[in-house]
Amino acid sequence: MSKKRGKVWLGAAGLVINRKGEWLVVKKAYSGLKGRWSLPAGFVDAGETVDQAVIREVKEETGIDCEIEGLIGFRTGVIRGEISDNMAIFLAHPRHEQITVARNELLEVAWLAPQQLVQDVLTSEMLLEMAQNTYQQQKFMENLNVKPDPVFQYTNYKLFF
Repeated sequence: MSKKRGKVWLGAAGLVINRKGEWLVVKKAYSGLKGRWSLPAGFVDAGETVDQAVIREVKEETGIDCEIEGLIGFRTGVIRGEISDNMAIFLAHPRHEQITVARNELLEVAWLAPQQLVQDVLTSEMLLEMAQNTYQQQKFMENLNVKPDPVFQYTNYKLFF
């Protein structure tokens, strides 16, 4: 646990979709998601809004400049009964599709179709749930069936999309 972040975390993730309907996905080089497909994401820095954070994180991790279309989901959970871990999930579209991998943070970046992610055993649980349901609900609803990755030790977990 990072003492710098305290016990309330706020992150931002971007579901960036290209013209072919492929999703921009990353494999982190660290953390509980190491080697697993997930969305470009990171923590909100002081002095920035959550939507600014997702644009920055997508650019830092993948080299992709993107524009936000809207908020499509929110994940909230409690880790080990003490850390409130929250993430806003935004839909975005890329201004270009040329990937630059941030080698200090990522193992791999790719444009993959949701169907590919559903079939890949290395897809993270949250991304798998999104790909199976293709995020198309019009209002945020709690998804009661999703189970978090056990490595994070959530004692409470909810995913809204």
